[in-house]
Amino acid sequence: MPTKEAQTVPGARAVARHVRLSATKARRVVNLVRGLPAKEALTVLQFAPQAASEPVYKVLASAVANAENNERLDPDALLVSAAWVDEGPTLKRFRPRAQGRAYRIRKRTCHITIEVEAVQPKVRPAVKKVAAKAAAPAPVEEPAVEAKPAKKAAAKKAAAPKAEAAEKAPAKKAAAKKAPAKKAAEQEETE
Repeated sequence: MPTKEAQTVPGARAVARHVRLSATKARRVVNLVRGLPAKEALTVLQFAPQAASEPVYKVLASAVANAENNERLDPDALLVSAAWVDEGPTLKRFRPRAQGRAYRIRKRTCHITIEVEAVQPKVRPAVKKVAAKAAAPAPVEEPAVEAKPAKKAAAKKAAAPKAEAAEKAPAKKAAAKKAPAKKAAEQEETE
C-alpha cells in the first residue's frame, strides 16, 4: 500500500526543560500566543502581567532565533504553530509543623515547548470572467410564475380566518380583585 509523504513546512522549535513554574500557570500564558504571528506573540508576552510570561518569552525568542539561523527563515513571516507545556519532576520539600509534624511542599516544574513555522502566502485560484451573453437570464416558464402567486393567495386565505377569529373574540382581561369591604365603604364615603 503506497503512503503519502506529508508536506513539511519549514520551521523550528525550542524547548525549556525543568522550568521552576507550575504547568497550569505556564499553560495560561502559552494559550495567549498559540496561533499568533511570532512578532505579535513576543509583544503580547512582553506586556503580559503573569510571571510565567518571562520564561515563555525566552522560549519563543529562542525558537525564532533557531528558525532564523538554522533554517534561514524570515523572522517576520513566522507563526506560532504549536505550543504546549508538560509537567516536569516535582521537587518535594518539608515544612516543620507543631508537635513533630511535617507538611509537604511541592515545588513544581514544567517543560515549555514552542514550534514556529513559516507562513506561506495564500494563493487564490484565478476567477474566470463570465461573458455577458452567458450571464443573460434563461426564459422562465409562465405556469411556474402563476403557481407562486396562487400559493401565496392560498396562504393569505388560510391566515385570514385566523385574523377574523382574533378580531371577533374580545381580549381576555385580568379578573378585577375585589376590594375589602372596609376600603370599599371608605371609598363610597369619600365620593
